[in-house]
Parts: sequence; C-alpha cells; structure tokens
Amino acid sequence: MLRLFAPATPTGLQARLREVELFSTLSPRELKVVGSLIHQRSVLADEIVFDEGEEGQAIYIVLAGEVAICHQGEFASPIAVIPPGRIFGELALIDGGPRSAQARAVRDSELGVMFRGDFQNLMESHAAIATKISFQLARHYAGIIRQMAASLGRTR
Repeated sequence: MLRLFAPATPTGLQARLREVELFSTLSPRELKVVGSLIHQRSVLADEIVFDEGEEGQAIYIVLAGEVAICHQGEFASPIAVIPPGRIFGELALIDGGPRSAQARAVRDSELGVMFRGDFQNLMESHAAIATKISFQLARHYAGIIRQMAASLGRTR
C-alpha cells in the first residue's frame, strides 16, 4: 500500500520531551509545537543555573545530567537532586517571582528551557496545548503537596 504521509516521528528533542511528565499528554504534533519553544542549554558541573532570589523567567527540563536545588552556600546538602526527565523552576511559569533556591549542575548537563513569555504566547496561540501542560503542572504540584502531607503525618 502506497502511503503519501508517514506518521510523524519525534526528533531527538521531541523524543526526550515525550519522556517528561509535563508533556506526556501531548500528541506528536503538539509536542512539535512545544519543542519549537524549548531552548537547549549546556551547563558544566558546578555551574549555577539560577540563584536564589533571582526573578523566575523560565522553567527547566533536565535532558541529561543532574541539577541540585539548594540554598546558596549549602551545595553539600541539597534540597533535591533533579534527574533527567524531570523539571525544576516551574513556579516561573505561574508567577515569575523570586527563586526560592539556587539551581546548580551536579555534573555536565543538558537542559531544556522554556521562558515564561514563550509559555504566555503558547497560551494565546495554542490554548489547548497550554491547557494540557497546565493540568500536568497542577498534577505535579498535587503530588508535591501529597508527599509533604504524608511526611508531616509521619513526623508527628
């Protein structure tokens, strides 16, 4: 059977984004739109991605490597270590307020970056895609809140 149109196959970045929970509900076509908004950034081990107190302008996706979230000067005991396929700095999409912690590469890493302005443009031009991402972001926060509530229940 002759096929005029083959199914779209994700590019390297799109395939990596598909593994990220934030984008897991997107179709290949929607993923392509989002992929066009993602800026790739290489960081070296111990390089600061952003500092505590800086204005949040972007959400980050760890594509390869690891990033530690810590309070400035406390790199030895991080709050969290973010592995590949996970996000950090996501509050920037919501309010753009000051960063509550520092992000620093644990080792050489590849990051995907989506700026707040790009997400706002996505909301205007592709509302359905932005809605799917927003719901995934809400699920992400619900998971964090449930984890915190469970850990508080265990400490009492």
